Amino acid sequence: MRIESGVSLKPYNTFGLPAVAHTLVRVESDADVRQVVDHPQLGRAPKFILGGGSNIVLTRDMPQVVIKVEVMGRRLVEEHARGWIVEAGAGENWHEFVMWTLAQGLPGLENLALIPGTVGAAPVQNIGAYGVELQDRFDSLDAVDLVTGRSHTLRAALCAFGYRDSEFKHSLAGRSVITRVRFFLPKPWQPVLGYLELERKVAETGITQPSPQQIADWVIAIRRAKLPDPAQIGNAGSFFKNPVVTPEQCRDIIGRDPEIVHYPMPDGSVKLAAGWMIDACGWKGKTVGKAGVYEKQALVLVNRGGAIGSEVMTLARAIQESVYGRFGIRLEPEPVVV
Repeated sequence: MRIESGVSLKPYNTFGLPAVAHTLVRVESDADVRQVVDHPQLGRAPKFILGGGSNIVLTRDMPQVVIKVEVMGRRLVEEHARGWIVEAGAGENWHEFVMWTLAQGLPGLENLALIPGTVGAAPVQNIGAYGVELQDRFDSLDAVDLVTGRSHTLRAALCAFGYRDSEFKHSLAGRSVITRVRFFLPKPWQPVLGYLELERKVAETGITQPSPQQIADWVIAIRRAKLPDPAQIGNAGSFFKNPVVTPEQCRDIIGRDPEIVHYPMPDGSVKLAAGWMIDACGWKGKTVGKAGVYEKQALVLVNRGGAIGSEVMTLARAIQESVYGRFGIRLEPEPVVV
């Protein structure tokens, strides 16, 4: 455990927003987290858990104790007839972990390549892309309770996964520090190609039976073509969730906007493309202060250089009001606003 004071969080959030942590604690193990719990000053203080900083909007300095999770390690836990179980420390870079699994001949996470952030943050957000969500490959995770200091293992039911949601955004927010995550990769491997952009890649290349690595390469190319690199342009990826509506609501919107992009869901509901709605409202490329909407993908808000959190949120609220006024849909932000 390392304790630091007055730490700038600008390097630790992919939006590149300015904020200072009054106290930052780096933890590399369960034992480090227990030291925080038992510490005479830190133990009772409010906590904020920080992973890769790819899904937060910092609007102010942080009086809470910021716990920077840096637990590392990757391993194959076991292999059996039904599949493989692999484990990674919560501080591991998510994309590097995905590429490691493929290099080890362990397919199943390829559709989730190039998603920014850490392994420990992935269950919090229930990350998903191109037809696969984390919950589809989840086995279990280890976490330490910030009240009792006890380590425990959680299966999927206790994580309460939802669309870009989990219990770690609700009752476990600021209470439970994820230290390791395990994934179940099923045998036999089956490619997931139902997403429109992957279907286009199949048609373009003529490769009807792509390998896991080929799918990862396609996903990486698709993401790079439409999403900015946080190292070059500050952003938190997709800023708004794609809203899910009833078939009746969808038919009503189609009646007014026949071209709206929508996807039928297995449960009968319909997912609407938030980026399409934002673009239809004329926001693509627009700027408020030093925050703007990315020119290639209206779902992404960016830091034009020197933006502060309040500018990002002013822009976000303006987009929400615009979309609501036209479509009657209230967009919900994906990132955690602090």
